[in-house]
Amino acid sequence: MAKKVITSPLAPKAIGPYSQAVEIGGFVFVSGCLPLDPVTGEIVGGDIKTQTETILKNMENVLKAAKLDFKHVVKSTLFMTDLTSFADLNEVYGRVFKENPPARTTVQVSALPKGALIEIEVIAKK
Repeated sequence: MAKKVITSPLAPKAIGPYSQAVEIGGFVFVSGCLPLDPVTGEIVGGDIKTQTETILKNMENVLKAAKLDFKHVVKSTLFMTDLTSFADLNEVYGRVFKENPPARTTVQVSALPKGALIEIEVIAKK
């Protein structure tokens, strides 16, 4: 089984030695997405709602590059620097995953790259 690298010019470029996403065995593994402007590479928004919306828009573009959408997501992992913003996160996240949401893990971490408040990664099934 060969892996296929997935990239979207409408999502931020990787800020390290990794791919935006990789497809293998009928699954697409989307790397952790930060709330970055795709053009400038800078953090967008200073609050959890804006940052989550930015991540989900960028992630949607990566999924589209793999000919998928959020309905194909089977697992998500969310990393937050402050779980007291959990309700605000769920408000935005719930707009995207309305029906049959994926399995999910949410953890609090001490810090994220570029000072982000949140990072999200997903696994989707073709």
